[in-house]
Amino acid sequence: MLRSVCFVFLLLVSASSHAAPAASKQAPAEVVLRHALTGAAAVTLDDFADRFNQRSKDGKIVLQHVSTVENLQNLPHLALLGDDEYEQFFASRPRMLPLYKVMADAKEKFSNATIFPVLVDNVDDSKGRILALPLAQSVPLLFYNRDALRKAGADPDQPPKTWWEVQQAAGKLFDAGFRCPYTSSAVQWVHIENLATQHNQPLFGGDRASASRLATNGMVEVKHIALLSSWYKSQYFHYFGRGREADAKFISGECSMLTSDSSLYAQLARAQPFDIGVAPLPYYEDVYGAAPGRVLPDGAVLRVMAGKKNADYKTVARFVGFLLRAEQQMAWVKSTGYLPMTPAAVEALANEGASDSVLRAVVRRLSERRFVTSARPKSVIGMDHVRVILGEELEAVWANRKPAKEALDNAVTRGNAVLQPAPPEGR
Repeated sequence: MLRSVCFVFLLLVSASSHAAPAASKQAPAEVVLRHALTGAAAVTLDDFADRFNQRSKDGKIVLQHVSTVENLQNLPHLALLGDDEYEQFFASRPRMLPLYKVMADAKEKFSNATIFPVLVDNVDDSKGRILALPLAQSVPLLFYNRDALRKAGADPDQPPKTWWEVQQAAGKLFDAGFRCPYTSSAVQWVHIENLATQHNQPLFGGDRASASRLATNGMVEVKHIALLSSWYKSQYFHYFGRGREADAKFISGECSMLTSDSSLYAQLARAQPFDIGVAPLPYYEDVYGAAPGRVLPDGAVLRVMAGKKNADYKTVARFVGFLLRAEQQMAWVKSTGYLPMTPAAVEALANEGASDSVLRAVVRRLSERRFVTSARPKSVIGMDHVRVILGEELEAVWANRKPAKEALDNAVTRGNAVLQPAPPEGR
């Protein structure tokens, strides 16, 4: 349940007839943060707003769930949204302020060095300046049912490392009576975008600053989608939708292996529906230049809307600083499963004994610059539409209406038509 915080200050009126007339004191300005979080993440963000508001005298954070907004064009000050949520949040693409400028104008400490390099790369501009806060980011992982693998005669302590090993495990599971050996959420992100970055393949043609043409129909992508298509026909791979529909199929025990985003781990750890295994995203070891640890974080980022009062932006800057503190970061990671943004957060988790092997493995990749990828260009927008197109074309492959190459070629042609130059960020 959303809770808005509003404080009314009462003036003390002197009984003396010689006292000066009482002057009204203005209530703190409200800074609205629009989001679409649910469950533990929504509860934790609500708690953060409460704690910040208790300390703040000049401005208060008011949370606004997007489902409660009647007029989307009445813009908030802040929005925690993903690349594919602009229409849902605003019914358009409004102007944003770059975060580095908001922090600098408010004289709040803020530096790229504070945040892990791989996450900085996901939210910076072509000059390396941070445009938004990577608050709710995840990377893809392989989750598996250790009990199911045991029953199928596979070693749960040696999970599949390559896609060929996933095929072998799926075959064993199917032969042992498991009707859904493998499924995947966020298929476009896992099996196109991260496949490309893992295997040193470009998502876009051209250099980092000017890339504007899709390149997601290369040999590696075609080979992989053709393999998934063969698994679909043999019932090794089951498809349930373009979003996170497959998560529920794994949690229920219906499916034995799942590729999904790392934030699911927090939910699984709390529910413990069965003996859960977690492993890195599989890859092809026979592709030259493959770097299996080079995956592409994705998820919601905290963006600042343009056109508000300067005093409000000072509150925004202080709230961002509040979110970056180790105490808040530690609570956020534990409750949501999203990636920690700062080394200080990881140190705090380790000191509390909450930094497990899965988190440590993921963090190692976030902190090393060799895992930074330039696959996502800074100069174009429209990947939300491209993902819809990719989803449509991949569904045609699963339905056996198109071969992999034709579908990916069509996706590139259609996708290039919807890409647009990114607008400048500013007031």
